[in-house]
Amino acid sequence: MNQSTFAFPQDFLWGSATSAHQVEGNNVHSDWWAWEQAGRVKERSGLACDHYRRFAQDFDLAVELGHSAHRFSVEWARIEPEEGRWDDEALAHYVDVVRALRQRHLEPIATLHHFTTPQWLLEQGGWVNPKSVERFARYVGKVAAALGDSIRYWITINEPMVYVRMHYIQGLGPPGARDLTQSIQVIEHLIRAHAAAYPVLHSAPHAQVSIAHHMPAFRPCRRWWPWDRWVTSLTDQAFNWAILEALLEGRWSVPGLVSRRLPEARATLDFFGVNFYGRQFIRWVPKPGPWPAESCDLGHHPREVTERTSLGWDVHPESFFHVLSRVGRMGKPILVTENGAYMTDDARRWSYLRRHLEAMARATQAGACVIGYCYWSLLDNFEWADGYTPRFGLIEVDYATQRRAIRESARRYADICRTNRITLAA
Repeated sequence: MNQSTFAFPQDFLWGSATSAHQVEGNNVHSDWWAWEQAGRVKERSGLACDHYRRFAQDFDLAVELGHSAHRFSVEWARIEPEEGRWDDEALAHYVDVVRALRQRHLEPIATLHHFTTPQWLLEQGGWVNPKSVERFARYVGKVAAALGDSIRYWITINEPMVYVRMHYIQGLGPPGARDLTQSIQVIEHLIRAHAAAYPVLHSAPHAQVSIAHHMPAFRPCRRWWPWDRWVTSLTDQAFNWAILEALLEGRWSVPGLVSRRLPEARATLDFFGVNFYGRQFIRWVPKPGPWPAESCDLGHHPREVTERTSLGWDVHPESFFHVLSRVGRMGKPILVTENGAYMTDDARRWSYLRRHLEAMARATQAGACVIGYCYWSLLDNFEWADGYTPRFGLIEVDYATQRRAIRESARRYADICRTNRITLAA
């Protein structure tokens, strides 16, 4: 087989990602903590990876692995544990986190909302409440004042559409709603919250601001069935593209569902943060519900779905190439803010990672301006409703002892990070 070597652009960002609630531990003022204590999930986050105290050790491991960037999240519930009461020690902690990253020459990529919300805000209605927009902007102002000079890349909201689906359609996270009307309200408020945060973050002249947008490759479950093709197209527009159009053009539109002008959101993306995990096959469901579609089991597609992760998710690097290429045509830089897999066999994890990096390289060759890649995740961590069973980490965590162990897949990824090159099959 013929092979060629692809060199990524100079100053390409190589790294991994974490989120506060999933790794820090004892996030006691968040809605997810209360949800866990109420027994709404099979496992509680508890101490998690104790990353709140061990962050410097974990960043040393990232340096050992050749990383040049790290995506992390700031926890709103720590900084504002009660409405209007600011915890200066918690804010100082994140100053120390960013300083530790800079000292190790790791480019900090800061996320301001990663699925968790202060419990006090949830008690006021959470993101259904229009006042959540100004509450978020106020919090962002506090963080920007403390960290703004040290952060270039900002993610306001992680996976807003996944957040809405998980918390307001499927009921898998707080507040456990299953309501389309509430979902539409929450999406609008998340868009407005991002728009309100954008000028606050741009008080630092070098700031670059985006969201981390989960972008599955949607496919019809039954390609021969016109209703499946229709609802797949509708889902693709509603989930993947409508929010990007709102943040680029100030127009949020899903045919037959919503058409709204949000002029304050126009031109509030400096780059595209893209999260990618695979394909989702969609079928029309002729019954009442919050959405006229659902994902069909991948087992219906034995000819197309030839590989799955240990969570049963589709593995299809070619779709990663197509998503990056399509986003690339929108004319802004792309930062891959998440991509990864839970595999019980680490050799399969490396195979997954290598093939997705090859797909990213080919998309870059084809014209997409990809500026960086963050693997999910640096550490094994608390995976929300799935608890501690899925292990996505480059670094294995023994939760009983908090011992870290670097996986072989991480060392192989380190070779690409250090050389900034990858071998492609011709």
